[in-house]
Amino acid sequence: MPTPSMEDYLERIYQLIDEKGYARVSDIAEALAVHPSSVTKMVQKLDANDYLVYEKYRGLVLTSKGRKIGKRLVYRHELLEEFMRIIGVDESRIYKDVEGIEHHLSWEAIDRVGDLVQYFEEEPERVEALRKVQEKNEEAVKDN
Repeated sequence: MPTPSMEDYLERIYQLIDEKGYARVSDIAEALAVHPSSVTKMVQKLDANDYLVYEKYRGLVLTSKGRKIGKRLVYRHELLEEFMRIIGVDESRIYKDVEGIEHHLSWEAIDRVGDLVQYFEEEPERVEALRKVQEKNEEAVKDN
């Protein structure tokens, strides 16, 4: 299983390849706000763990294992962002909050969050009912 740092790289590499058709060391460095030398070290580590194939000066290609995990990591991130929106987290905080929790949840917990998102999306009235509870609780805090 990849480390949280490896997951960050795999997620971003998968997204870059999906968006642009390729992922260069410089693209990854810019996307993750790290030095290219750090990217090279991690890419070599990911290569050694069979998540991708890296050839110096030629680029990299995700293996089927790397693509599968990358896709799942992107799904996890997007799912948690949607969950945060549904429960009413301010949009300006969502990305940072998701980055803070995504590596600490088990895949079982992610699956249950997915169930909860589906539960709310199937009937928008449920989201409206949640908003009413939140408003009630906010009023109670103001009154104290």
